[in-house]
Amino acid sequence: MGEGVRREPGDLDVTTPNWARIGNYILGGKDHFAADRAAAEEILFYAPEIRPMTVELYDFQARAIRYLASQGTDQYIVIGTGLPSTCQTHAVARAIVPGARVVYVSHDAVVLSHARALVATDADTGVVKGHVLHPADIVADPVTRRYIDPDRPVGVIIPNILQYIPDVDDPFKRVGELRDWMPPGSHLVLAHVVLDSRPAAADRIVQVYKRIIGRDEDASRTRDQVRGFFDGLEMVEPGLVYIREWRPDNPLATHRPEKLWMVGGVGRKAPN
Repeated sequence: MGEGVRREPGDLDVTTPNWARIGNYILGGKDHFAADRAAAEEILFYAPEIRPMTVELYDFQARAIRYLASQGTDQYIVIGTGLPSTCQTHAVARAIVPGARVVYVSHDAVVLSHARALVATDADTGVVKGHVLHPADIVADPVTRRYIDPDRPVGVIIPNILQYIPDVDDPFKRVGELRDWMPPGSHLVLAHVVLDSRPAAADRIVQVYKRIIGRDEDASRTRDQVRGFFDGLEMVEPGLVYIREWRPDNPLATHRPEKLWMVGGVGRKAPN
């Protein structure tokens, strides 16, 4: 949906950059507006590695989903889902576990519109309007309750939204509430930008992020700080690492993992 097509939901703001649409532009998609393109080009000017990093994020996410499916996980909640990409949780999971159920969660009007179009032809997929900062609303939503059995293990996937949420909003507490809700044997999959290996450009990148999210607070974190999101969970090997290093399909792909400065990991909630 480019600017030449005017089928926007009523609450769609096309003048404010949006991370889902920025990512879509970076990946060569068509679902973005002028504000998204301008923000993306500014980010790419300071950090051109954002483009391959976005691709690698989807690769990491697909590997993590395949791992969860190999463990028998047949129900998933994806919080902060982006626009359609090469990694769609339902497709990846069902290649291993046919009939796996997926609930996609977003508060973005464009993402919700695309996701609901998918649901219209997929009886095992649901869509919830929600935000990671309101986990109680997500798990209590009738759609979530229809598709997700809270008495069986679930895969909770938070792809790459936490790096835009400053500590003042209590993201650690909110993710902790999700961990408390997750049934024993469940997994949390999480990716997060870190600037440990990019000190020269860190300040400029942070300033761009602040303008896009319209906040003065710095939401950037180090790898050690990101580990806090997994408190109370058992880390699946190899732990919290640069996303290139997490169970790569090709060991040669791990060359200079710090060049793509995003870490990811999978944590497991111990069975009773």
